[in-house]
Parts: sequence; structure tokens; C-alpha cells
Amino acid sequence: MTESVTTAIAEISVERVSVEFDGRAVLDDVTVELTAPTIAVIGANGSGKSTFARLLNGLVAPTAGRVTVDGLDTVRDRAQVRRRVGFVFANPDAQILMPTPAEDLALSLRGTPRDQAALRVRETLAAHGLAGHADVPASALSGGQKQMLALASVLITEPRLIVADEPTTLLDLRNARRIGDLLLAQSAQVVLVTHDLELAARCHTAVLFEEGRVIASGAPKDVIEAYRRGCG
Repeated sequence: MTESVTTAIAEISVERVSVEFDGRAVLDDVTVELTAPTIAVIGANGSGKSTFARLLNGLVAPTAGRVTVDGLDTVRDRAQVRRRVGFVFANPDAQILMPTPAEDLALSLRGTPRDQAALRVRETLAAHGLAGHADVPASALSGGQKQMLALASVLITEPRLIVADEPTTLLDLRNARRIGDLLLAQSAQVVLVTHDLELAARCHTAVLFEEGRVIASGAPKDVIEAYRRGCG
């Protein structure tokens, strides 16, 4: 398990939540409390992991049940929740909105005084190895650089909770390790949806989904073993 520098844990409560898309159940009566600094969410493709992750910042609304973060309802208080919860997508192209890295980071700081924002953008680019690419087309970045930029655009807002949906899936081993290390070193709470069981094992706790239900949760070693048994 990784060493954590988390100083504040968001209170995440998922109460009897079901989600349906076009009449098809994607999540079915899910109840879970997430209180650990780092939480791995694992399971097979189609098990409901990504839908679960999207519940936590209001990208998906429950068909039934309730999701709260620090007492804020993710449907009723969506704007406030999204100021607390940063979301990292598997494909950075879905997240990078501006032509250059510097502009993309500045977008995350809209509303911040210009001089202060410019300083934070420069510091963030340097901290994530992107200083030399500040003004190049974001489309010209490598896959690893794009994912680093996507993560940096979330980190620069200093969220209380980071939800990352398979952020290493499209990366080679070196870049996957860099992104994984960076996520697990954050002072924010982290919910990490992943197929990388080595990365999952480094978290404080794990949750296993199967066919839209939580079938195991607890110590990553035990939950991963349950997943392996189910795949046998």
C-alpha cells in the first residue's frame, strides 16, 4: 500500500443507487461509503465501474438512490460538487479543450486574477514536465504528455477529491507508472478506476464491481484475490 499524504477526506456516501440507460440496468442498488485516502475501483469491462465514477461528480445522475460528497447532493448541488471533485478521463482528448497546454490550464483557472493565474500555469507546467511545451499545439503532444496535461488541468484547481477513470489505460508502462505515482501522491482523496491490479494494490482500499453491483470491498489484497477467483 502506498504512503499517503492525504490531510482531508471527503465524505462520500452512495445510498441504494441504481442507474438505468435506455431501460437497461447499469448499476443496481449500490450502497457504499468511501472514507479511505485512496480507493481502487476494479472489475470487468461493463461491470459499472465508470458509471459509478461518474456519479461522484454529477456526470451521471442516479435513477434511484442518492449520492453525496461532503453532504452535498450530486444532483441538487451539482455545481458545488464539481468545484470539489476533479475528474480525469481515460482519453485525454476528451478533456483537453484549448489549443495549447498553457491555454488549457488557464481555462481551469477562469475567474482567477490574470497575474496569479499566469504564475500558477507556469508553475504547474514546470512541475509536470511540460514547461517546454507551453505554447505548442496540444494535439502535437505525446500520449503521456496529453494525459499529464489532462491531470494537471484537474490538479491546478486543487480539488478535495480526484476521480480518475482508467487514466493509464492508453499509456505505455513508463507513462502509466508516472501517472499512477502522481495520483497516489496527492493530498486530495483519490478514487481510481483501473484495470491495473498492481496500481490497485497500492491503494488503501478497493471496491469490486460485477454486473452493476458491489460484490467485495476492503483491503486491496483480498478484493483483488476475489476478482481473480471470479475470473478463473
